[in-house]
Amino acid sequence: MSTTSQEQTSSQAAQGHPQRWLILGVICLAQLTVLLDNTVLNVAIPSLTRELRAATSDIQWMINAYSLVQSGLLLTAGSAADRYGRKKMLVAGLVLFGIGSLAAALADSTGQLIAARAGMGVGGALLLTTTLAVAMQIFAPAEHPKAIGIWSAVNALGFAIGPLIGGFMLNHFWWGAIFLINLPVAVLGLIAVLALVPESKNPRGDRPDLLGALLSTIGMTSLVYAIISGPAHGWTSTRVLVTATVAVVVLALFAFYESRIPYPMLDMHFFRDRRFTGAVAGAVLITFGMGGALFLLTQHLQFVFGYGPLEAGLRTAPLALSVVALNFTGLAARWTTRLGTPVAIGLGMVLMSGGLVSIAMLASGGYGGTLLGLLLIGAGCAIANPAMAHAIMSAIPPAKAGVGAGINGTLAEFGNGLGVAVLGAVLNSRFAAVSLPVALAAAGSAAEKKQVTDAFSAGLETSQLVGAVAVLLGGLLAAALLRRAERADSGMVVAH
Repeated sequence: MSTTSQEQTSSQAAQGHPQRWLILGVICLAQLTVLLDNTVLNVAIPSLTRELRAATSDIQWMINAYSLVQSGLLLTAGSAADRYGRKKMLVAGLVLFGIGSLAAALADSTGQLIAARAGMGVGGALLLTTTLAVAMQIFAPAEHPKAIGIWSAVNALGFAIGPLIGGFMLNHFWWGAIFLINLPVAVLGLIAVLALVPESKNPRGDRPDLLGALLSTIGMTSLVYAIISGPAHGWTSTRVLVTATVAVVVLALFAFYESRIPYPMLDMHFFRDRRFTGAVAGAVLITFGMGGALFLLTQHLQFVFGYGPLEAGLRTAPLALSVVALNFTGLAARWTTRLGTPVAIGLGMVLMSGGLVSIAMLASGGYGGTLLGLLLIGAGCAIANPAMAHAIMSAIPPAKAGVGAGINGTLAEFGNGLGVAVLGAVLNSRFAAVSLPVALAAAGSAAEKKQVTDAFSAGLETSQLVGAVAVLLGGLLAAALLRRAERADSGMVVAH
């Protein structure tokens, strides 16, 4: 790197890029493509069940094929962004995601749609890692919490407008149109990235860790595959046990190998930082509870309450809109600063857990209990999510921002996939039927149909309570570890 470019880089590190807020808008637009796809698909579940004759296992694969590929590639994508350039990987991610969205829109069978979703996962892995990594590069450290808060709020905005756009599209067009909405966003994002986003990469130019990339991809893919297969094939089935064993062995080899080489893709020393491990533990449990619970809630609103796709989208929007309001106004950031990171994360996850309990216990009485739960979850997310992302990213050197973002994204995808699988399994254990529409179609009388919906509601209630316990435990664990880390750091400062 030349002396001039080094001076520019050090100046930007101290003051931030002069166009950083505009660039943040651009990378958030790129991030929006990934989030729209996830939330839109949840609203389309009943349509896909009818029009493609998709069974519950097919639906779970449509959702999880994307997560499976994405989870397996996130660390590798983050490492590639650090090594070869974050702007290059951002452009590649937008192009691949756009192509995958077009293929998904044109699919005419469940197999084709699952394959297209897997292809979208490759682009999604590149987008998830590079957007957060670029944000960490263009802002000065003092502005990182605010930038991450806005980044998190845009994530929530995706959850809010995804169901609304999806519901509108499903009311007026065929189901494939829900994937076409990604295309104009991807094209606009691509033009803006090429024009505005500066290139950045690890100045040390570490050698590519090809074996580490291979081991992490195989290990994470096997682990998520075992989690996805558990509910359908049984947790003690040969398929699940073999893939779980492969995952454990390969990930252990990955950790051993990474701790022995001079230029690791994932520095194992990160895990000695209590701030990092505390945020990691909280992130897995929060996405476990939230991912699974929201997957079930969209079905509850449509199948049990009988809302159409657009109505269901409108009724889930308060969750995300409360996150957007609290983060864009800066209220959540001010509370976090006043309370401190450990207390903020603990408080946020207690609020989310209370929201899930409200949905479980009060939803049967109408939408009021669900609305209260959604608002509590939204307030908790606004406080806890940015604080945890900042704790993870601040524990990692700026040159490894791509890997840090890869870790953050891997945890989110892993927790979400685990939540859909485990809470789905809890529901299936209480509701012994292929799917609710099939069970309702087989019911002969109104009394039998009521028994079916009551059984489904009881299964949903149990699943939501399991999610609430997971989120609460995550909050307590993360807060305790982060508080210990702060005390240890303050003790070291006093000693010096």
